[in-house]
Amino acid sequence: AEFLRDDESEEKKLETQRDVLAHRGSLSVRSWYPVGSLLTGLYSGTPLNEVVPPPPGMATRLCFSVEYQHSSEQLVVSLLRLSNLLPRFHSNKTLVELRLLPDDRRPRQAKARATGPDPEFNDRLIFQVSAVCVFQCTLSVCVLSVEKDGKRHAVGRVLLPLDGELSQAGRVLWKDLDPEEETQLGDVQVSLSYSSSLQRLSVVALRARGLHKPSTSAGVCVQVSLQIHTQAVKTKRSCLVRAEQDPSFNYRMTFKLRPQCLDDACLRFELQQPNDSRKGETRSTATKPILGVLVLGPFMYARGLQLQHWMDMINKAQEPVKMWHGLSRPI
Repeated sequence: AEFLRDDESEEKKLETQRDVLAHRGSLSVRSWYPVGSLLTGLYSGTPLNEVVPPPPGMATRLCFSVEYQHSSEQLVVSLLRLSNLLPRFHSNKTLVELRLLPDDRRPRQAKARATGPDPEFNDRLIFQVSAVCVFQCTLSVCVLSVEKDGKRHAVGRVLLPLDGELSQAGRVLWKDLDPEEETQLGDVQVSLSYSSSLQRLSVVALRARGLHKPSTSAGVCVQVSLQIHTQAVKTKRSCLVRAEQDPSFNYRMTFKLRPQCLDDACLRFELQQPNDSRKGETRSTATKPILGVLVLGPFMYARGLQLQHWMDMINKAQEPVKMWHGLSRPI
């Protein structure tokens, strides 16, 4: 009888334990919750080495966070990863340049740990900025794709006004990249250098490539205008060269520019095909069809590689900086 009572009490304890576990939704499975086998066919994924294009309409996104530390007056940007990078950039190195606009001329750079559609960074970049100025600034994040030969392509950018974003310090942000404008008008290679002591801006129009249907009946030239705000203060034009898809100019020109005007000035390049002067027309009044336009300058005028070229020119004093740029349509 005693053995029967012991068995009954043990069975009641087990039933009570089962009820408690069922009520609490316990993760303890043991002998009371049989576990089935997984159907692996339902969970087959894409091999890691297979490149799959992103769904149509989905933009490349940047994952990062910003935090302002008042004690040290530092803006800390934690750069985490990119997502949904376009397939044509998967095999290239991914580089990110950060600037604190409007006054920061020295960019912070971060290089992705690997290639592929979702490159990771895990970098912390620090800007020293006062608490009075930080809320008036805009964080510019430019994403570049670098080929093996060093040629850079602008993937896109994020512009983040800090006013209102610093209230939730350290919050992870996902922002769509604004894609850089793709052009089909061709490219032009330009070299820039600046000497603050001589107050001289040196420009070399080197060559062009892939020009869109240049007329073979006329030559091609490059016209460069130095503008301050909306006014062209000086305009120079290269010699005519043979009209072809990949013409070479190698034409050097210089402009007088004071250091205090670097943030207000820009260079406007026009690839032109001057028509032959007709009867009653002088050479200066003959029409000049424009094959493409390029503007290099500070944040007031340019973005992407055009802005970067101007900033690199300022940071590398008296050192020529060469870069290819896509031509855009004249406005």
